Amino acid sequence: MDVEQAEAALVEHYPRLVRLAYLTLPPSLGRNRRVVTAHALTQRALPRGRTAGSRVPAQATGRERNPGYAYVRLQVIRTALEAGLPLRRKAWPKRSQLPPLLPQVWGLRLFPRSGGADELALDQRLSALSSPARAAYVLRGLEKLPDPAIRTLLLEAGADDPGAALAEADAVSTQQYPLLASPEFDPCSLHARPTDLMRRRQHTKAALAATAAVVVCGALLGLPGEGWGPDGAAAPPYARNPAAQAALDPGRLTTAAATAWRATGRSDFSTWPARGDLTRDKALLRRALAVWARPGESVQVSVTLGTPAGAPPGPPQLLYAGKVDNLRVVLLHDGLRIARYAESLDDTGVAALDLSRVDGATGAGASALVLGRADGNVRYLTAPWVRAAAVRDLAKASGEVRALALSADGTTAPFASPAAGTGECRSWDVLQLTEATGRTRLLTDLAEVMPAQLTVGRPSSAPGRDASAAPATWAPFACSLAAVRSQGVRTVNAWQFARQPLPDGSGTADWVCTRTETWRGAGTRTLTQLNTPAGAYITAAGDEVPACGPADPHVLAAGPWKSATGDSYLLAAGAKDTVSIEVTGGVSGSAPGNLLAVPAKQGVEAELKGVLANGREVSGLQPAGRAVQ
Repeated sequence: MDVEQAEAALVEHYPRLVRLAYLTLPPSLGRNRRVVTAHALTQRALPRGRTAGSRVPAQATGRERNPGYAYVRLQVIRTALEAGLPLRRKAWPKRSQLPPLLPQVWGLRLFPRSGGADELALDQRLSALSSPARAAYVLRGLEKLPDPAIRTLLLEAGADDPGAALAEADAVSTQQYPLLASPEFDPCSLHARPTDLMRRRQHTKAALAATAAVVVCGALLGLPGEGWGPDGAAAPPYARNPAAQAALDPGRLTTAAATAWRATGRSDFSTWPARGDLTRDKALLRRALAVWARPGESVQVSVTLGTPAGAPPGPPQLLYAGKVDNLRVVLLHDGLRIARYAESLDDTGVAALDLSRVDGATGAGASALVLGRADGNVRYLTAPWVRAAAVRDLAKASGEVRALALSADGTTAPFASPAAGTGECRSWDVLQLTEATGRTRLLTDLAEVMPAQLTVGRPSSAPGRDASAAPATWAPFACSLAAVRSQGVRTVNAWQFARQPLPDGSGTADWVCTRTETWRGAGTRTLTQLNTPAGAYITAAGDEVPACGPADPHVLAAGPWKSATGDSYLLAAGAKDTVSIEVTGGVSGSAPGNLLAVPAKQGVEAELKGVLANGREVSGLQPAGRAVQ
């Protein structure tokens, strides 16, 4: 089998191969990066030489008789599995674990067309599986391969335990196989939306001005000498001038007094004192500043979405420097970003740098930072106004709280982090903080330096109530937080906007709207979810929509429901200020008030419209394509 044969198979079956990669990639990448990465992995599946390796997976019938297709499919699955592996501090990342160089799309966000409630539910179930289990499910449902062939393919693709992956894939219903071919999972049929245009324009102007300043200062004000000595994992300096060097001088780091937060009454990062047992280690601080300004090739750099990269504009504030597990960790704040520098205790050349945007952070937004993660656990540094810490399992409505040790310098004991996201989601441990005022906060680790605050209640311009006030509201939907990992999330609010008696008299169902807000403003995501006695599921979703947010605290949604006797209904609900609801299309009906229930056949499509008390008409939030399960 030569490269021309593989290329012919790749071109002929390109949409199918890209879909395989898209479904196997971890959803935590986000839809835009998932799309681009799926295309990149598929385009890199050709043999490197004129001929491929002699070992081509044995296949069964139909399309699988083509050895070229079998080869490129194996390469796509292998690289998609590698892309889902966590980065290791002591090992070079594989090419598939890095953002793709090509293809690249500037100024646009790309994502597949939105599907119905069934597709959303399937996407949520697949996100809870491991990468090999997702691949096994997709190979079963999309490729129609038998389990022995899947086991062989996964083993050749590098999966450690194909049998366990197949068993884990059994948790997702086989009746959802046809949904794998829907437009929701088609990375070749895309919507395009612009990025933040105003912010992009501002960043472009700032980048041009900064580039000009660096060129002029580097030419006119270069400094002689060797500076402050070795810079660890930092790249060689590309410019030496007084302004740039001042920001990298550990002797000029700013610090706050231990009682600054009391004296000023401010609850933000500017009042955090410097803590840790290495705050006087000038060599460590120098390496941290140098790596921030010039990360070398061996440095693992992570920049939260919407966070500008680059050196600090002036001497930053030191928040922490100390030993955390098997690392030395430094936390710095430049007014806009938090920089977390971590290096190995054994080798200063092995380092990682995380940058997260925190402009305007105050109160709960400045209550804690992630110090480190190890062995599936997370450890936090808390604000100086925090007096106690505890752990709460958000997935349990009982609201039981476990005490968490808090050291004198504000460091918590480690506890299980939901950021790992491996296996089935059965619990979701969050951090509960009690402040000096007696107020409590709930924060969750979403795989970033900044934890996200969890709130409850009707959205408004004022901050929502902390989720610790009503933990039962979050319990059925805790695991849905996995869908917004690594998205730069600031807060996630859950609002129970309606309670509806079920048509068969078997109980009531709660309608809850969850809305994600990010530090960059863009990237909001709104979900409506229905919690019935039989379980909770997503009914609708919307990206960058005002519904269920402070700008438009109204919501209208519909979802399918089937009684124990097999009768199918379309349930719809709006907030309390909804005075009437009407549904048209494949099913029709109307009702006064904010609740509606009409019999509906399986698979019908419907449009939803409501009227508010002020006479304004509202539409349903992305009505589901399939009204009944």
